[in-house]
Amino acid sequence: MKKFHIVRLGCPKNDADMDNLQGLLESKGYLYEKKPEDSDLIFIDTCGFIEEAKRESIETIFEYISLKENHKNLRVIALGCLTERYYNEIKEEIPELDGIFGVISPKTVVDNVERGLLFFKSNEPETIYKCESRSFPDSYYAYVKIGDGCSRNCTFCSIPSFKGKPKSREIEDIKNEVNFLVKNGVKEVILVSQDNSLYGVDIYKNQALPKLLDTLNKIDGDFWIRVMYLHPDFITQEIIDSIHHNEKVLNYFDIPIQHISNNILNSMGRLKKKTEIIKIIERIRKEPSAIRTTLMLGFPGETSKDFEELMEFVKEVKFERLGSFRYSKEDGTKAFKMIDQVPEKIKINRQKELMELQSKISKEILESYVGKIMKVLLEEKENGVYLARSYLDAPEIDGNVFLKEDEDLKVGEFANVLISRAYEYDLEGELKDECPKLIESK
Repeated sequence: MKKFHIVRLGCPKNDADMDNLQGLLESKGYLYEKKPEDSDLIFIDTCGFIEEAKRESIETIFEYISLKENHKNLRVIALGCLTERYYNEIKEEIPELDGIFGVISPKTVVDNVERGLLFFKSNEPETIYKCESRSFPDSYYAYVKIGDGCSRNCTFCSIPSFKGKPKSREIEDIKNEVNFLVKNGVKEVILVSQDNSLYGVDIYKNQALPKLLDTLNKIDGDFWIRVMYLHPDFITQEIIDSIHHNEKVLNYFDIPIQHISNNILNSMGRLKKKTEIIKIIERIRKEPSAIRTTLMLGFPGETSKDFEELMEFVKEVKFERLGSFRYSKEDGTKAFKMIDQVPEKIKINRQKELMELQSKISKEILESYVGKIMKVLLEEKENGVYLARSYLDAPEIDGNVFLKEDEDLKVGEFANVLISRAYEYDLEGELKDECPKLIESK
């Protein structure tokens, strides 16, 4: 029986792809091996989004290639976004690789491995596929990819060049996958794509996210649904209402606005400008909701005035969660050749200043939960402390709720917690059976 190991890099969409690849390989009789050096095949799912991610992918490839020195029968295969974007260059410059696939479906990967064809790039990226089999994550949450690809022309982004146009999965296929996960103990289903707000436009000819959420909300079981990646240019009132009004869908809005200065938004090629973005936020906050955003520092032409405007906006809006990254020049994008590139030192200082502000805002918001009861998902126990998450917290990028409990609690279940302390990004609390003032996502 052949053994395989998977190295996951990049975004949650990659995680969803690799869960499906692992499930398909196991259905074919392959055995997953946690120790890469003891496996026969190593699959490295690469990321090619920004320079830092590309560098990490290349370093990881060489790290695992080095294992072949002491394991002569080991084969290392790279696949994913980086290999789609630079297939020929990687094939030429890293001959030590035993296989290279571009962005292709898990089924195509398995079929080619079975046939011994380890070098393959489709004429068109295979971003969407029917879920035939998937593995279970080690956690109690699972990423479900509902679509992929992008037709926007943001001047800083290279993704459309190697992911292609938006493509969506059928609602019935997604429903079957979610139903399967919930029946097998998954407590939080996280919907991901390049832009969830455009889900369905290719196959249903309209924005079908509300219909999808209505369908998933009817699945039996006690579980959460979290929606990630809503592009502000395409958020409609119907999408907002469907998140607010479906009981199992968390009131959590992940909206990467990137900036708020109209000068920068114009240069980025974004459609929605400051006034419209503020209106979207106001409409969302008509009901208790958590808003996460992502901001870019140091886009070409960003002046101190633009940055000050961004800081003032963050102070006023007070996002529950906020991430940031520094602009990275990407070949093939319009921004690559823009003049007025911002020096790296200024980017670093601006990002530091922004995140210092956000840490204060975050603690202020979290302190408002002290003395209140929240519903949380218990995920693991570490050094006598239980780690949990509330509706405020997407895994890996947001905070946690810590519980110090002497009694044994069942992980993978929901619990009501009295919040006793707030940190910059995390909360601490104790188990509470009675909940007269429970704060829920719904």
